[in-house]
Amino acid sequence: MPSYQTVAVIGAGAWGTALASAARRAGRDVVLYARQEANAQAMRDSRVNSRLPGAPIDASIVVTSDLPRAARADVILLATPAQHSRAAAVTLAPYLAEGTPVVACAKGIERGTHRFMTEVIAEAAPHATPAILSGPGFADDVARGLPTAVTLAAGDEEIARALVHALGSATFRPYHTTDMRGVEIGGAAKNVLAIAAGIVVGRKLGASALAALTTRAFSELVRLGLACGARSETISGLSGLGDLILSCSSPQSRNFSLGIALGRGENPPGDKLSEGEFTAPVLAELAVARHVDMPVAMAVAAILSRKVTIDEAIEQLLTRPFRAEG
Repeated sequence: MPSYQTVAVIGAGAWGTALASAARRAGRDVVLYARQEANAQAMRDSRVNSRLPGAPIDASIVVTSDLPRAARADVILLATPAQHSRAAAVTLAPYLAEGTPVVACAKGIERGTHRFMTEVIAEAAPHATPAILSGPGFADDVARGLPTAVTLAAGDEEIARALVHALGSATFRPYHTTDMRGVEIGGAAKNVLAIAAGIVVGRKLGASALAALTTRAFSELVRLGLACGARSETISGLSGLGDLILSCSSPQSRNFSLGIALGRGENPPGDKLSEGEFTAPVLAELAVARHVDMPVAMAVAAILSRKVTIDEAIEQLLTRPFRAEG
């Protein structure tokens, strides 16, 4: 089994900074890469990321804007937003050693290509080894060392196990699998479905409606996953069901918060990225292409594109023909 001692995190946002802290707790030598030198210098001086206040950056974590230096690490955690991951991987690729694991840490599907994150990495950095990390966790919890469990997938089980051993600690618990597609679908689809859950809460439709929406959303996630070749046990695990439950119930979820604002008829917060906004139309297109029935996801995409109002979308969902469970 490979032994990975050095870890570089590409992307010094809240999630990237939290993952850097998690890797340091696991005993790794960590480099945190920020694209802008001014941001890197500010974090070196203060040992705090302004996007993650209250979570000091360990003094041993090297914060740099020197990409070639970061690329020398044994493992790369690509913590840029999903729609920027290709550009980041292309820029990183010339500096990577053959076979370096590049772990996608964003949850989404690329617009235009319908590519999942490991596919983006494989195309943009063909001599790297793609992997994916996903599951129920928030940056603030991970940065503070609160107990968190996630899923880490790589095509080679030995590499997946080695990555788990490199990143895992008493408070950050990755579970490994070779089902990369299952992990990616769970992470991407739940962002969209969490918006729907937020709309239910914002519209004050009640706890029963929220429970029904969450279970029906999970059914959609399973149908799409199986159609794309994922394994059912992965979708039912942390990266699928676990992530969906957390994202459909916590105010820390940006997608859930966006849905609440929409449900209340308010303008959504403009200072925070919601991956579900970008993923919704792509997920809808993928469902059509795969002939998968995903009425909740389709409704979210239609609402976000202003093709229907929220009330119209709710009426359409509630007047669908009755059907068997599943």
